[in-house]
Amino acid sequence: MAESEPLLSRARGSSGRDCPAGSHACVQVGPGAEARRDLCFEQAVIFIEDAIQYRSINHRMDTRSMWLYRWYYSDTCQWILGFTIFLILFLAFIETPSSFTSTSDVRYRSKPWNPPCGLTESVEVLCLLGFATDLSVKSYLVGWPQFRKSLWLLAYLVVLVVSFVDWMVSLSLVCQEPLRLRRLLRPFFLLQNSSMMKKMLKCIRWSLPEMASVVLLLALHLCVFTMLGMLLFTGEKQDDGQDRERLTYFRNLAESLTSLLVLLTTANNPDVMVPAYSKNRAFAIFFIVFTLIGSLFLMNLLTAIIYNQFRGYLLKSVQASLFRKRLGTRAAYEVLSWTAKGEARPQGVGVKAQDLLHVLQKVQVDSTHKQVIMEKVRAHGDSLLSADEFQKLFSELDKSLMKEHPPQPEYQSPFLRSAQFLFGHRYFDYLGNVIVLANLVSICVFLVHDAGVLPQDRDDFVLGILNCVFILYYLAEMLLKVFALGLPGYLSYPSNVFDGLLTAILLVLEISTLAVYRFPHPGWKPELRGLLSLWDMVRLVNMLIVFRFLRIIPSMKLMAVVASTLLGLIKNMRAFGGILVVVYYVFAIVGINLFRGAIVPPPGNSSLAPNGSAPCGSYEQLEYWANNFDDFAAALVTLWNVMVVNNWQVFLDAYQRYSGPWSKIYFVLWWLVSSVIWINLFLALILEGGPGGADGGGADGQAAASPPPAAVQVTSVCLPGWADGDVAWAPTRVPGRGRCGPEERQSHSAHRGCDRTDRTEALCAAERNAAASVCSIAARSVRQQRPRHAVPHRATPRHVLM
Repeated sequence: MAESEPLLSRARGSSGRDCPAGSHACVQVGPGAEARRDLCFEQAVIFIEDAIQYRSINHRMDTRSMWLYRWYYSDTCQWILGFTIFLILFLAFIETPSSFTSTSDVRYRSKPWNPPCGLTESVEVLCLLGFATDLSVKSYLVGWPQFRKSLWLLAYLVVLVVSFVDWMVSLSLVCQEPLRLRRLLRPFFLLQNSSMMKKMLKCIRWSLPEMASVVLLLALHLCVFTMLGMLLFTGEKQDDGQDRERLTYFRNLAESLTSLLVLLTTANNPDVMVPAYSKNRAFAIFFIVFTLIGSLFLMNLLTAIIYNQFRGYLLKSVQASLFRKRLGTRAAYEVLSWTAKGEARPQGVGVKAQDLLHVLQKVQVDSTHKQVIMEKVRAHGDSLLSADEFQKLFSELDKSLMKEHPPQPEYQSPFLRSAQFLFGHRYFDYLGNVIVLANLVSICVFLVHDAGVLPQDRDDFVLGILNCVFILYYLAEMLLKVFALGLPGYLSYPSNVFDGLLTAILLVLEISTLAVYRFPHPGWKPELRGLLSLWDMVRLVNMLIVFRFLRIIPSMKLMAVVASTLLGLIKNMRAFGGILVVVYYVFAIVGINLFRGAIVPPPGNSSLAPNGSAPCGSYEQLEYWANNFDDFAAALVTLWNVMVVNNWQVFLDAYQRYSGPWSKIYFVLWWLVSSVIWINLFLALILEGGPGGADGGGADGQAAASPPPAAVQVTSVCLPGWADGDVAWAPTRVPGRGRCGPEERQSHSAHRGCDRTDRTEALCAAERNAAASVCSIAARSVRQQRPRHAVPHRATPRHVLM
């Protein structure tokens, strides 16, 4: 095979040279064995790094491509790419209409500063050039055949072309174009850079047919009750309850649909029912039945459908990432095994420990884990590492290693040793927590006592004395811990670093307070300078002491389980948060183009709104003037307020009056996307990843802590990434099957095209062994039974949900 072709490419052209039928040494570079050996080492480094980061190994593997590949995935390059994405998204706050005003209230807002034409456009074109470079590198590394198959890469190209064209049109019109199409396309750069966001979009696409059926039921439910309401609330007298109900909520078809849609979210309950209910209590049946069917049945049915679609979502992600890791490590083993004695050897002889140590020196991985792995490799001596031993070495990467703290100082005096034992004991920490609680209680008591007293009339003598005492105790506690643990040992605990930093800040502020206001005395009243006085700053910093109580969480088992679950959810919710950012960004840009300038300030004095003539509960009476779409920041806050659905009928009514009745479509679509779909996705993630959920991962990185209820077989799982055409395999639950048999493994290899005319023997062997390994792990997890009283420690592989 020529060096310019990918070693593990999926399909090579007819010009590629295949390995001979009986050859195992598929790496042929130069005439010398040393060059071939060095290339094997470089390829092994790439494979191991792919395994560590759970990346696909289907990319070019010649010398130049490997250098480019490692540079592309270096921390510096990825940081630059992430900053470029952030920068192009942040431009929306600076571009016209700029968000650089102190308030978004149309009554008080001053004229914003808008950048001159060409300023933001220059930054934008630099970002677009960076993305063009990113696309070029990705396309080169995956190869032209793979590029044509990847819809994400093709869409990346289209978005860049459209953005460049729109950018040139903007400059030709001197930045006065009515619509900037490229602003709507910017969130795509965030999407294409996250594999988990792509996977989540696929799950949403799979859920759309079932969600559409429930939405249609909701629409039918609304239409039926709208017609019933319009027929029911037709009063005979001008002042009776039925007529007031009709005039207020059921005036016409559009008003009736809007009133019941808002009632579906319970935002206008019981206001919508009161006029008719005041006349006859029987009218309450109409609204109660509507709410029962719509809010309590159909909306919860939609939640159940979304959750059912996401069942096993995290489990499959862990299993798919586990396969990628095992495939990468197995490929590294196959490459290194050919160099065991510098010549072609039969498959399975093993890897020399010296070769693996040489490779590990170049691998970019956490130094702690690397040291543990290298120590285990050295323990093998001169013996060859088998495939199983090679795989087990890298299981250390999924384990949370306990950090070794520096040794404590040794004192000769018995008194000092006793003091060291006393101040290094955990009971000393408990005493500190009690003192902190007393500090917080004292602050709260004085805040409540002085709530109705003006700052200039307060006497802070007692509280000043107490704070001096507490700060002196914090200082003494820090010094005593440094004495007991030593300075390196003290700094090795993050909680001590936080406490020490906080104590230093408190000490500096207290000294400054005493220097400015002297020592506390009766009638001590620090002046108010600016927004906060120096004394108020001290009290605010004191409130940060409450975080010291977070240290007690690991000592309480139930709280530790909940806390670890919350931390895991926060890590796993990055994809969900990214999708929300994309949706917010797109709707905010659309809202600016539709409703910018629609909300106008009231006539007369702009600081006094004529609320006396405004209807009760209206946009004007509630003074919602700051909720508008006049700039990007204001649009984001307005969308958030609508997503919460508290009083969102006020926005529907206001923008209908200011912009027209079709504005309701925008807000209803936003409600469907944000409050209905995204919030239900969030609930599905919590149900799936909470205590007892299938969030997967054991200490050794295996599939699931709790065995799945059904049997397992090898089936395809799409692993999104920047090489989106890559299809890997992982075990998933399929009812009625008890284990992974040989037929599944054969179908796995056959589907991947693992034959000598298409793939190298090293990759074929790696795929077969990795598939069998993952298959056996998943089958073994079915047979194992976890004790009911045990609380498993779930350790999801790192980067699995990035």
